[in-house]
Amino acid sequence: MASASAPFIEGLQRGEVRYQACASCGAAQTLARYACRACGSKELQWRVARGTGHVYSVTSVARAPSDEFRPLAPYALAIVELDEGPRLMGHATGDARIGDRVIAGFFDFAGRRLIRFTKEA
Repeated sequence: MASASAPFIEGLQRGEVRYQACASCGAAQTLARYACRACGSKELQWRVARGTGHVYSVTSVARAPSDEFRPLAPYALAIVELDEGPRLMGHATGDARIGDRVIAGFFDFAGRRLIRFTKEA
């Protein structure tokens, strides 16, 4: 059985932010699930987000959670409410503040493609 998050990860490789949308009720979610968090329907579709939104929360990580991420420290993590509705956590530039309009970009680290949000111009 393929991982539920495989389409999200494939999207990152293509420079896309993907999210799931429920065909029954329209709810959007970024965490890959096998059923809708709002209504329980299994009729989920993957969609491509514009990658824009606003910073809902941001924090600075001074002490990396693992040796793998230690070279990045200190770094900022933000929860961004995408314009399509769901919230997504990703790296952010150090000047990101709550309420800022941001756009998703991508960077490669330790064999993975990760999201980094920057302020919209």
